[in-house]
This record gives sequence, structure tokens and C-alpha cells, in this order.
Amino acid sequence: MNFENININTRLKSKLNEFKFKDMTSIQEKCIPEILDGKDVVGQAETGSGKTLAFCLPILNMINPNNGLQVLVLTPTRELCIQVNGVFRDFGRHLGIKAIDIYGGVSIQPQIREIRNSNIVVATPGRLLDHIGRRTIDLRNIRFLILDETDKMLEMGFIEDVEKIIYNLQRDRQTLMFSATVSEDVYRIAKKHLKNPLIFRTKQFVDTDKLNQKYYDIYNQNDKFSLLVHLLKNSTPGLAIVFCATRKETDIVARNLRHQEINASEIHGGMGQNKRSKSLERLKNQKIDVLVATDVAARGLDIKDVSHVYNYDVPKTPKDYIHRIGRTARAGENGNAVTLLTSRDHDNFRRVQSDGKLIIEQAVFPQFKKVSFFRGYNRRRKQYLKVS
Repeated sequence: MNFENININTRLKSKLNEFKFKDMTSIQEKCIPEILDGKDVVGQAETGSGKTLAFCLPILNMINPNNGLQVLVLTPTRELCIQVNGVFRDFGRHLGIKAIDIYGGVSIQPQIREIRNSNIVVATPGRLLDHIGRRTIDLRNIRFLILDETDKMLEMGFIEDVEKIIYNLQRDRQTLMFSATVSEDVYRIAKKHLKNPLIFRTKQFVDTDKLNQKYYDIYNQNDKFSLLVHLLKNSTPGLAIVFCATRKETDIVARNLRHQEINASEIHGGMGQNKRSKSLERLKNQKIDVLVATDVAARGLDIKDVSHVYNYDVPKTPKDYIHRIGRTARAGENGNAVTLLTSRDHDNFRRVQSDGKLIIEQAVFPQFKKVSFFRGYNRRRKQYLKVS
């Protein structure tokens, strides 16, 4: 279906044309008419499937910029909060609709000032509860509640916070839930807080026919970084995301990649928001070639043109693996998911392979140059601690 065929404000359609959005994705085609009709909706859709527009467009079409705060969107991460708010701002600006993102890790005072003049708040649960506790936000007139990446919010332990927030909202509202997976817990939340919801599922957005999945069995743990450098320099023509298990490992790997003259930046939950935002902007603007990340970057963020995903550390479950590799092979493009397997990763990798739908083939071990890997810095001796 074409966007021209839906009954929304002509200025929204003009903005869609400006961004060259013509045909609706599956989740948009299923959800937008029902949301416009006032129905509660549960949408199962992967990152990159167009789900943000699926709720942004009808919500913007239904609210009045003169009626104060009317929309609340909850997201699990700061990055997704900023991204969703950006879509509301881009499309709502010409309608006179004001949106704000509120999240932790930054000063609360500017948020307090902006909330007073906003129609839409996109928030992480913890910071929103701060505002509720301070009485710096009035949720009594919220007409629309959107829970984005609901399964991720449950995984991150936000369910109690979400319940507390919903308790502050009026019952007479329209509620929308979007989730990459619709588990029993997600169903339970929908049954409790939504009115006769319509449930829509989409096909997996990652095209497995265009996704090349392989692993390298590395016998010597010290060879793993050297192999990664070799693959990034010789077999990775586009943007790449390298996934690590911990914040510390993410910092160390990114620093060592830069030491090898690879244009890399890192992102994880322990960084300040400004640094995290700059890393994402540099990747999106193609000012870097490699983003080294914890799983915070695997969900919700729409990073285009990623040709390779590298599992430097193997994820613990098939679900985590699928979310990681879902960063590539999008929109008809080919993609590559490469796992670097050492002895300590075998248990995790066996769990990943227990999903019979995943076909991960062993790759031929290449010849490559051994490079140094520095684990840390000895301040007393003023030298880096060399591992390999």
C-alpha cells in the first residue's frame, strides 16, 4: 500500500515525500489504519521494519498542538529514546507539535523546562519516574501510551517501573505496544493494560537468503584480535559492528583497533550520553568504519548500510545472536555475520546452534599477520600491558 492511500494530514504526506517514503512496510500497512481507528495494537516487528513510523504518523495525525502533553512513549535505552524522538520532531515540526526526549545521564533541569511546552514525551522509565517523583510532569491528560521494544524493557528489568508509570495514567487512553518478539510476558502485559488489542506479526526483516553466516574456530586465544584486524582490513568493504560481551572489553578492543589504524569508535552503557551519541553519529555519517559495541546497539537502533557484524564475543542465547546479526542484510542488501570462536566461547556457541533455523558454516582459517594487543596501561611504568 502507498502512503498516499491513507487518511492523514497532507503536511505529513509532504514530509514522507521529502524523505522519499512511498510504499508502506508490512508493519505500517497493518498497524496504521487500526491505530487511526482508535484501536489498541500490539505489533511484532524487528528493528529496521519501519515500526517507528507505524505509530508516529497516526499519533501525529490525531493530536492537537494546543492541548498540552498528550503522548507518552517509553523506550528501554537512551539511544532509542533519542532516535524515536527525532522522528516525532522531524514529522511534527510543520504541524506545530513539540516533542522532547527525557533520559538519565544528563541534567534534569533543561528537561523540566521543555516538558511544560511539549505535546509528546519520549522517555526511559527510570528518568520518567524521577520526574513523576519531583512532580515536574503531569500525565493526567495522556491520551496515547506507546511501549517500544517491550520485550527489551522486560529483559532489562523495567517492568516494575513501567507498571508504576502506567498507574499514573488515565484508563481512557489508546495504548500501543511494539516488540521484536511477542513472548508470554509480553502477552501478559498486553492483556493487563490494553483493551481488546489487535496483534500483528511481520516476517523476520533480516533476509537469511542474503545473510552469509560463518564462524572461525580459533585454537589460540591470542590470535583472535589479529584475525579480527585481518578481516576488517581485507574482507570488510562497508560499515561493520563488532560486538563484545562487556564494557571493558569494548573499550579495549576499540582502542586496539585504532592503534592498528582502523577508524573505530565504541558505544556501551557505561559511557556518557554525549560520547555515545557522537559514536552513533560518526557511524551514521560514515566518519568511522567500525562500531565496537555491547548489546545495547543490537536493539532498536536503525543503523543503515552495515555490511558485516562480528561477534568478537559469542552471545549467550540464539535470541541474542539473532538480534545482533539483524543489524545487517537489510532492505534487499547482502550481509555477513562472522563469529570468532575460541575455547571459552564453545558453551555459548552450542546454545546458539541449538536453534535449527540458524545455519552457521565454518570458514577456512586464513593466513594473517600477528599484531599486538594491549590489555591495559601501567601508569607507574608508563607503558601499555601487551598481551600478544
